[in-house]
Amino acid sequence: MIVPMVDCFTRVGGNQYINSTATGRYDDYLRKEIVPFVESKYRVSRRGIWGKSSGGYGSIVQGMLHPDTWSALADHSGDALFEYCYIMDFPKALAAFREHGGPAEWLRWFWRQPNRRLKEMEPVLNTIGMAAHYSPNPRSKELGIDFPFDLDTGEWRPAVWARWRRWDPVNMIDRYAPRLRRLRLVYIDCGRKDQYNLIWGARLLHKKLEDRRIRHVYEEFDDTHSDIDYRYDVSLPLLSKALT
Repeated sequence: MIVPMVDCFTRVGGNQYINSTATGRYDDYLRKEIVPFVESKYRVSRRGIWGKSSGGYGSIVQGMLHPDTWSALADHSGDALFEYCYIMDFPKALAAFREHGGPAEWLRWFWRQPNRRLKEMEPVLNTIGMAAHYSPNPRSKELGIDFPFDLDTGEWRPAVWARWRRWDPVNMIDRYAPRLRRLRLVYIDCGRKDQYNLIWGARLLHKKLEDRRIRHVYEEFDDTHSDIDYRYDVSLPLLSKALT
């Protein structure tokens, strides 16, 4: 099995592996650049996609959108059920934006810091990054992004939040279940102590897949979101078998 590790780091931190005017066309990059590049050098029969956290999110979304490209997927602790994993970051982001003069100014400040791993920075960067992927707007003066809250008052913006929810895997299943049914493997796992509350999204994904009688492997384990690379010892052999 050949396992290419794709660098999709962006100025807003990570990547959700979808097309966005605010970050780039990373869906197209994976399928139209990386896949042909790899297959120009190696003989490939079938393809799987696999990742953790945002990579897990990208894996299940890619599997739903493009079953002609991917034959199997593994989603480790992927983002899902957005109400539980993102909204608690918004007040912290609002406070940071006010202190620095807006999202763009905060992001410029962030990249000038020698230590960008500080915990208090994570919710702010995550809010910018998710908005960049789920609600881009080329006409917006704020980094080409619409936020699901007013930047001055914090007032909720339901129309923008609805755009986020369309990208939530627990909602996408309603539209893309037949495509998931075509895959040779759908693997989902999550730690029961996940500090980003992703266990609830994983459980809801599992239930929706069961309700639709879509074959899948679902596992929970006694750990958090961090340092769970050992879980790949479970998923990668299953992917290899499914792709054989």
